[in-house]
Amino acid sequence: MGIFSALLNPYSFLLVALAIIHFIRRRPDTYWLYIILFLGPLGAAIYLVVEALPDLGLLRQSFKVFPRRKRIHELEAAVLDNPSAGNYEELADLYMEDGNFAKARACYDRAISSRTDSPDPFYRRGVCEVQLGDFNGAVTDLERVVQKEPGYDFHRARGLLAHAYANTGQPAKADELFQQVTVISTLSETYYNYATFLAAQGRTAEAREWAQKILAKKPTMPGYLRRRERPWFRKANGLLLRLRAS
Repeated sequence: MGIFSALLNPYSFLLVALAIIHFIRRRPDTYWLYIILFLGPLGAAIYLVVEALPDLGLLRQSFKVFPRRKRIHELEAAVLDNPSAGNYEELADLYMEDGNFAKARACYDRAISSRTDSPDPFYRRGVCEVQLGDFNGAVTDLERVVQKEPGYDFHRARGLLAHAYANTGQPAKADELFQQVTVISTLSETYYNYATFLAAQGRTAEAREWAQKILAKKPTMPGYLRRRERPWFRKANGLLLRLRAS
């Protein structure tokens, strides 16, 4: 019975191994590990159907990396002959999707000119700057976006601007903007950044409250959203552990 029975059958062992590997990589609720270990192949099969099968939708998204990389190579060659703002902006968007924030920012620098009036490239460059830890640059770009469109990207722009204020020695501005944004936005990213700001300010009880608000969303979320929000659940749990330790 349990995982020991899987050792007697190579197919059962493979099923259990796949379930454990997926569990380690995706880190769902801990009780699934006990189901896999104690029920063996049956528990592994249940786990794979409930947790791994829906992830196939996310897996399909990962295949988009191949045409994206191909298009990146095409544009890298194209900008040598035609260094237009449009080519650089498209290349920047693709770099950003690929997680190459340094190259993305460099391309946005080339795409943005004095005639650029769209907030989008400034916003995207601001996101890259946040990812790269250049919060002073992020403040400049995100302030421009928020002044033009306060609710840009479902208020994520204001949430990131508050986060940038918090990291550039402007706690009063950060606190005021975080309070405004969290009234109308439920983004876990914003909640987590606010919680870390409060923790840095020594406001432990409030920091714990906002971290717990992230976790409180979990029971009522559809499965596909819970899977996408797992990184924020882990970060919120990590913050709560650090707060308890301190």
